[in-house]
Amino acid sequence: MSDSSTSPADANIPEDAEVPDVEPEEADSEVEEAAKTTPRSLPLRVQNLRKTFGGITAVDDTTFSVEEGSLTGLIGPNGAGKSTTFNCITGVHTPTSGNVYFKDEDITGLEPHQIANRGLVRTFQIARELEEMTVLENLMLAPRGQLGESMVRSVLPGLRDDVVEQETELRERVWEMLEFFEIDHLAGEYAGNLSGGQRKLLEMARALMTDPEMVLLDEPLAGVNPTLEEKLLERIHELREEGYTFLLVEHDMDVIMNNCEHVIVMHQGTVLAEGAPEDIRNNEQVIEAYLGEDI
Repeated sequence: MSDSSTSPADANIPEDAEVPDVEPEEADSEVEEAAKTTPRSLPLRVQNLRKTFGGITAVDDTTFSVEEGSLTGLIGPNGAGKSTTFNCITGVHTPTSGNVYFKDEDITGLEPHQIANRGLVRTFQIARELEEMTVLENLMLAPRGQLGESMVRSVLPGLRDDVVEQETELRERVWEMLEFFEIDHLAGEYAGNLSGGQRKLLEMARALMTDPEMVLLDEPLAGVNPTLEEKLLERIHELREEGYTFLLVEHDMDVIMNNCEHVIVMHQGTVLAEGAPEDIRNNEQVIEAYLGEDI
């Protein structure tokens, strides 16, 4: 009678066979194993999005989704429709047709501030800081629902205390954000005096001060020197580990392939392909349309 404790797999192993030890650190944790099989939610869904300008179709029946907690890349040649898609998602443009869903809510056609208030924010290819305000003041303006925005609360003594208390808390958050992006030494500098790379850091910090759940990054590394580029990428990965979701437009293919877990390729206003970086790198349609043989 066989030993009931012996599994079928063990039965095929000779008694004198050497079984290699498995180091505990090499085995995936329970959380990591669960992540492999547990589907993540899709906070952003774009369905049949179309945008025309007169007789020109910039986005044509585009459909894709972004997984929660992911760093997803959106690539394509100039004129592929990437920025127009960003603008339609974030309310800068109203789509001609199709829908944009964020956390299962149809946000199609909402104003940019309404979309931002729902936790979906973006940065721009050209940073849009308030040049005549200091770096610290730029960040102080960003958070939603500030009591000081009410004239009554700002003036009346009994209500003013709440405003002061909230501003004190916000200032602490701002300094933490400045330190996180390593620009605390620029707190008193006018934003208009910053370098291009420093402005990119400021814009991302300002976006995060709104407490978003998802951030759309439109070429955040354009014009940034290698040192600041590395710093920005480190910050993006740290934030992703904290639970933020990112959709990234970037022309540097090395950045996309080395940092994103999922890549969406647009061509002539529509989605040409999507998948893991290695799949995109070897996709014949993508190579022919965009990447080139040496990618």
